[in-house]
Amino acid sequence: MTISFAPESATSAAPLSFAAHIDAAMPRGLRKEADAMSFETFLAEYAPSSGPLRLGNWTCTDGDRPASRLGPQARNYQATIAVGDRISTSNAAAAGPIAALTAMLHERGIAVETTAFHQLPAGEETATFVRGSDGLRSEWAVGLSSDPTQSALRAVIACANRLLAAA
Repeated sequence: MTISFAPESATSAAPLSFAAHIDAAMPRGLRKEADAMSFETFLAEYAPSSGPLRLGNWTCTDGDRPASRLGPQARNYQATIAVGDRISTSNAAAAGPIAALTAMLHERGIAVETTAFHQLPAGEETATFVRGSDGLRSEWAVGLSSDPTQSALRAVIACANRLLAAA
């Protein structure tokens, strides 16, 4: 009788931490968590894909307008936003997309004040880290996208969902 043992395979490496996927230093408030959590676990915590708030179509409705020589001007934005089962379209004039989204959420009674904002390269994507407050609590959130604006919008939505979950 011959007994053979397959050579012991090399132990699989532990999954890379979330921080290992980011091409710059993480924001101070998230460094420990990003070093300790796998990519998937970090996203599940800080970029929840479920929650009552969802962002649909996003458009700058006057994006083809030529720049003014008078300095920064408000742009007009339009978004489809769902809160639970209620879906509606919102419009806002603001200096940028984050300000517009924040105004749209405020119209729905969802307070999110951005207290920290960081955009960092993450391979071919942009990772946006937002710390937001509803006046009582504050939460960190992240958004990932190949488009920096979409990354930022996703981070704000994730932050609002985390604040709503903590309420």
